[in-house]
Amino acid sequence: MTEFLPPLYLRIRRRFPDFVEKHEAFAGTCHELGPLDQRTRHLVKLGIAIGADRQGAVASHVRQALEAGATPAEIEHAALLAAPTVGFPAAAAALSWVEEVLAARAAE
Repeated sequence: MTEFLPPLYLRIRRRFPDFVEKHEAFAGTCHELGPLDQRTRHLVKLGIAIGADRQGAVASHVRQALEAGATPAEIEHAALLAAPTVGFPAAAAALSWVEEVLAARAAE
């Protein structure tokens, strides 16, 4: 799969390279702190992104979860698990974002 970086992120990275470098280092440190494997970490972060209503982060963690070996069914299940906590409309919106990424992946 080819790496996808949103245009806004690329602009921020060009304008503020030190900030982005430190942010990425911090994120990397958080990822490596505990016993969860990479696939599980991205499924957890997908749930967090759904709860925070962050479309870009949802798409990013769907892509990263796929790269880490998660199946489309596992990713969809993670999105559906959000419904009791964030409500059906928010979970439905997140599921539509998940489906967009999965469809784009299938078209590659």
